[in-house]
Amino acid sequence: MSASPRSPDPDRPCGRFAPTPSGPLHLGSLLAALGSYLSARQANGRWLLRIEDLDRNRVMPGAAEQIPRILETFGFEWDGKIEFQNDRIPYYEQALARLEAKGLSYACRCSRSQLAAQSLEPGDELIYPGTCRNDPDARQGPHALRFRTDARGDEVVFADRLQGLVSEDCHRKAGDFVIRRRDGFFAYHLAVVVDDELQGVTEVVRGCDLLSCTPRQILLQRALGYRTPAYAHLPLLLEADGRKLAKSRHAVPLDADRAAPALWEALAWLRQKPPAELAGAPVREIWAWALPNWRPELLVGCRELRL
Repeated sequence: MSASPRSPDPDRPCGRFAPTPSGPLHLGSLLAALGSYLSARQANGRWLLRIEDLDRNRVMPGAAEQIPRILETFGFEWDGKIEFQNDRIPYYEQALARLEAKGLSYACRCSRSQLAAQSLEPGDELIYPGTCRNDPDARQGPHALRFRTDARGDEVVFADRLQGLVSEDCHRKAGDFVIRRRDGFFAYHLAVVVDDELQGVTEVVRGCDLLSCTPRQILLQRALGYRTPAYAHLPLLLEADGRKLAKSRHAVPLDADRAAPALWEALAWLRQKPPAELAGAPVREIWAWALPNWRPELLVGCRELRL
């Protein structure tokens, strides 16, 4: 594969929904899809569907085929063909080669147990201390590739449309993060940045669980000479005990036979105040109301919603 294909209409607003096929879509997935769709369509923009299936260990058989079917049942219409990350590996390899040529990546052979012992801060997020930064032997045997952050200039500041001003010193808070894993899979951060650039995505509307990832993605965009899209992070739908509604914990799948009431419920969760009389209306009538009445400002500052 040679030159990377870019969006045919780079000046038109463009959003996307990019689920991982690790299980059926659920109400939390619907909120993310709905927010991104309404934002793009209200601006007369394109809306893309991308299946993020890079990590084959997480892919549930049949999920990638089921996702478009359930979205169609709920009335979503995407532009162009569905893209699968597993078909786009040559583009990630090109981006990785550019980072390597700039001296912005290096090999790391540390195991996860070693990382846990070396991490600069305890907790779930391991902050890499740079153990292999200057190790010429790190490429011998299994190794990951890390992005080299800069202690002098890797502070990222951006204005999230819903969550306000976000500032992070990536070197201190994230350290040198992985862009290709030890098992050979490209890391989420690199893949999503490349895809958004090449597909012409101008706005990323997604859940607040990915807000902390955004500074690292902006850092990669800068390093690769890419544009930075606008970001809007929607509140996360949590279970009553405060845990994220997730496929891995068997969240209730969306039911195609209840598409209309579920769509109305999702609008209500997003604080859009859909008319009560639409609760029993068909899907097309709910969309006819939702598209001109989308008001994202009603979600400003909201990071979580409890079931």
